[in-house]
Amino acid sequence: MSGALRHSTAECGDNLENGRLSDLRDFYSLIASLAALSSPRTLSASSGRMSWPQRGVYFFMEDGETRSDSGTGLRIVRVGTHALKDSSGTMLWTRLSQHKGRVSSGGGNHRGSIFRLIVGTAILNRDNIDHPTWGQGNNAPKTIRTEEISLERQVSNVLGAMQFLCLSVPDAPGPNSLRGHIERNAIALLSNFGREPLDPPSTAWLGRHCDRERICRSGLWNSNHVDERHDPLFLRTLEQAILAMEREQ
Repeated sequence: MSGALRHSTAECGDNLENGRLSDLRDFYSLIASLAALSSPRTLSASSGRMSWPQRGVYFFMEDGETRSDSGTGLRIVRVGTHALKDSSGTMLWTRLSQHKGRVSSGGGNHRGSIFRLIVGTAILNRDNIDHPTWGQGNNAPKTIRTEEISLERQVSNVLGAMQFLCLSVPDAPGPNSLRGHIERNAIALLSNFGREPLDPPSTAWLGRHCDRERICRSGLWNSNHVDERHDPLFLRTLEQAILAMEREQ
């Protein structure tokens, strides 16, 4: 994978926006290297019995959401990680399973997954459905959860069909972790919020129906960091993490 970063370090000087397209190309080149090491999975076909990195960063892609400026193939629509608090013991699969939902019922708990919450909200808005309990409170009694099960199942179907890649980054929990650094900068690089769009979402993208402006305008299922500007040097950190995975195989 040597030479994967062709542009970034040479263009990270005066105008980060002018170098964004080059950085996007380098980013997706690295994502391709990651996919070669660990093929994309789907949540619908994943379980805790599979081999998972203890800690890491995940990158979701969505059918129909393709790149139009940086190259070809599916574009990344969400970046996430876990254990960004010093006391957190959450493992990577634990976080992914919260997005996946419950196998037994086909539903899930959108109050424990912001990803599920915003996808469900977009479905409600798209279909012009009023569901006043959706997203209300941190917990809900069984009667309300039963009323929400149909929408939870729709969310599980949407998320379950998305492909994703996992990057192993086995560092300690905390806000200054390399995982957080990669997540924050990847989101900032991919985001179209408040700037000329690159690799914009399709006209049919479900996220356009979300009631959160940051999601609609960024083209990502992310709210945090979409209004920030990336540090091009984070691509070196991403490359080193992928090289470390390659050495372990």
